[in-house]
Amino acid sequence: MLATSLLGRLRRRDPGDAILRRAARLTIVASVVFYGCRYGAGSPMLATYGLFGTIAAGSFAQLPGPAPQRARILVLSLPGVWALIVAGSLLAWSTWAAAGGMLVIGFVVAFAGVGNPRLVGLASAFQLFYILASFPPYQPGTLPQRLGGVTFAIVLLAAAEVVLWPDPVPVSYRQRLTQAADGVAALLDATADGLTHPHAGPGDRDARRERAYDVVAAIELGRNPPEWAPTAAGVQDRALRICAAALREVLVEADRLVTDAPPEPAGDLAAAGLLRSCADTTRAAGRSLAPGAPAVLIDGLDTAVGRAETAYPVGEGDGRDTSDVPRLCRDATALALADQVRVFAVGARVATGARLHGEDATSGLFEYARHSPWRLYWWQFRSHLAPRSAHLHSSIRLAVALALARVAAGVLHLTHGFWVLLATLTVLRTSASDTRTALRPAVLGTIAGAAVSGGLMVVVDQPVVYAVVLPVTLMLAFGVGRLLGPVWQQALFTLLLTVVFAQLSPEGWRLAEVRLVDVLLGAVIGVLVGVAMWPRGAAHDLRHNATRYLAANADAVEQTVQALLGDAPSPDRALDRVRRRMILIDSSYCQYQFERHDPHRQQVNWSAILSAGHHVVPGAESLLRRNPPGCLAGWPAAAVLLRDSAGHLRSAYEALADEVAHGRPAGPTPLPTGCAAELDRIRPALGEADPRSVRHLVEVDRWLAGLADTLARIHPPAQGDSAGRRGQP
Repeated sequence: MLATSLLGRLRRRDPGDAILRRAARLTIVASVVFYGCRYGAGSPMLATYGLFGTIAAGSFAQLPGPAPQRARILVLSLPGVWALIVAGSLLAWSTWAAAGGMLVIGFVVAFAGVGNPRLVGLASAFQLFYILASFPPYQPGTLPQRLGGVTFAIVLLAAAEVVLWPDPVPVSYRQRLTQAADGVAALLDATADGLTHPHAGPGDRDARRERAYDVVAAIELGRNPPEWAPTAAGVQDRALRICAAALREVLVEADRLVTDAPPEPAGDLAAAGLLRSCADTTRAAGRSLAPGAPAVLIDGLDTAVGRAETAYPVGEGDGRDTSDVPRLCRDATALALADQVRVFAVGARVATGARLHGEDATSGLFEYARHSPWRLYWWQFRSHLAPRSAHLHSSIRLAVALALARVAAGVLHLTHGFWVLLATLTVLRTSASDTRTALRPAVLGTIAGAAVSGGLMVVVDQPVVYAVVLPVTLMLAFGVGRLLGPVWQQALFTLLLTVVFAQLSPEGWRLAEVRLVDVLLGAVIGVLVGVAMWPRGAAHDLRHNATRYLAANADAVEQTVQALLGDAPSPDRALDRVRRRMILIDSSYCQYQFERHDPHRQQVNWSAILSAGHHVVPGAESLLRRNPPGCLAGWPAAAVLLRDSAGHLRSAYEALADEVAHGRPAGPTPLPTGCAAELDRIRPALGEADPRSVRHLVEVDRWLAGLADTLARIHPPAQGDSAGRRGQP
């Protein structure tokens, strides 16, 4: 009954047997490598590096992609592994030399992930290769054995990834984007029908709307595994992030069009035709992300946009009639939606490797696509060499902790000082609270494992027994222990190390004592460094970066309005500032996802705050393309209206930034407004303006209203509020 209960518990925690399958694969490879090197070749050195190479690459490394891709990454990482082992072996002659190398290499390896956070999964494994080689005995002559053992292990593990029970390939981020594009396209078709047939049953449109929100929510970075999320600095990952942001904005604009649908049939509106073209382009762009699919063509959308723009300022009246301005509101929203669809389509082309041409190649949003990957990575590194970079903080913290642990192990002449650094690496987290949380299972598990191991070493002193039980302990440590929890995992890992070293260098029951002392020392160092250096982790940096990010958005909005009124030049520098600060807040947010959050502190809708810049930047670019700087110059009534709206938005951004920084409730947030409410604001300013100027005013005002909607999504209206009719992405 106990065995049945335990098996049921394991299956519930590992429904697809992914962890047990991975543990079985690792057990087979580690056993073959260790037995072949220790007993076949008769070399403890070869066996040590072979076994720990298997454990580091197979357990500590979290690699992205399907099995063939993971195998390729393992093989391609070999030169880096060799370099780390050579460096560690050559610096092992002195404690201080090894510690200095640990400080430099620890930082470089950790900080290298800033260009591609998915490579962070390799960082812990790379740290282990240097750590293992940097301890005495100082034997440069054994380098061939060390490199040979690790190479044998990694190559065999790469082959096993493909051959032995390969993991099923999960739904990729590109596939999720395709599903989201199909859902949004279906909603756009229904919205177009609603504009021309407003009395049609809303049931189908509501169902499509609900599905669209569900599939768009699935492309949030926080809802995808880190190894699959597009968080790298490269061209394709940047393009995928832009695609996701554009789809969210398309969904918001479609919701706004539903709200502004005419009460009576309006005939064949230009907006409806444009929406149908947007739906076709969105669907085609999403499907173009599949491997081998043809690139999406944007000519049809451009033709539809041009047709809509031609019909845009022309109505039954001269642009000042109350029957014409509502149409201008709807057409402005449809054109804003089409701009976001175009951003999505261009982003899909970039993500699939197609070259940009024409105005797309000069757009600030896709300017990065003209640069080499090395330049993009350098920009990413440079952006994170900043005092408020969460990634910089965590890299320095880890490097200092490992260097101190290496000094302590060398000064105290610990026989297995490797375990001190391994414990520090295991315990140390990006915040002090997470470090304290990891401390308890590490200590309790090590005590339990040391007690069992010590008793086992007293009773059994035959190495052949430990050779027989090695596969069992491997399976327990990396399969069962991981499923049962951190305490069990640490205890079973301690038992595994006892079984291994009983065959490499038998020391009796004192091996368990040494293991316990080393882990306790490493845990203490990790806790002390975690408390002393940036203890609040990414949460504090995220709040600070979000404050500066919101301030940059407010500046960009205000300068864009001033440029349209002819009071300032083009806001290119302000928009660039938003893009640069977006890099830091993205990094802080990714790290924040893996930290424990204070339940007593006010929680923030971070995904909505991140989307604020994605609305400002492409929206301002599109706005300035159709409404050149100075297009509203000489219209005092429009200037008063727009400056008032921009001032209210700036106050809302500042209030939100103050709330994010200090946890205080924000001031009044602008409520989302429909076309009818905006007409009441615009009508007094119309006067004797010409139709084209009315068009410019309507479009700028709708953009500002969209930004107010973004802020309203950060603070959703209370239940029953008139604005509550809109879904929150």
